[in-house]
Amino acid sequence: MKENKKNRRDFLNTCFRFAAGAGIVGIAGVLAVKSQKGDFLWQLDPTKCTQCGRCATSCVVTPSAVKCIHVYDMCGYCDLCGGYFRPNVKKLSTGAENQLCPTGAIKRSYVEDPFFKYEIIDELCIGCGKCVKGCGAFGNGSLQLQVSHDLCVNCNHCAIARDCPSDAFSRVPIEQAYKFAGFKSNKKI
Repeated sequence: MKENKKNRRDFLNTCFRFAAGAGIVGIAGVLAVKSQKGDFLWQLDPTKCTQCGRCATSCVVTPSAVKCIHVYDMCGYCDLCGGYFRPNVKKLSTGAENQLCPTGAIKRSYVEDPFFKYEIIDELCIGCGKCVKGCGAFGNGSLQLQVSHDLCVNCNHCAIARDCPSDAFSRVPIEQAYKFAGFKSNKKI
């Protein structure tokens, strides 16, 4: 019986290592393919972005390859989060009628009084930027839009870049794939 537990644990450890290895190989493969296309990627500059919503509708990928990123080091973990709640909401609860995100892509979880953690569910995010605009209006700016390079097909003529009214999209070297406003690191968090 004891031997069976050990075998199960070994099996789970092997599965975890295999999954982690496959993930690393997958990311390396994506970057290798993109680097063969000229070592340049599309990047969204959050300091120029006006959250117009065109990232959600202009991208050739559905849903858009642009996703909201939460820069946790800048977040105030506020009870009243302007990126999570609709303006003038009556209750600060997780009810769908209180949430600003049209797809429910932000998950709110209690940390300790009065702090809450806000996580982005990538699969639900459409890149509309409503939460980013709300977060910025509240004076924080920890929610930012970024191109998700594992989804972006790196078109030669990006449809979002063509439609962006603030010229927030540009081609950058693969080493500078991400840029965050108000945060020193340019690595994806």
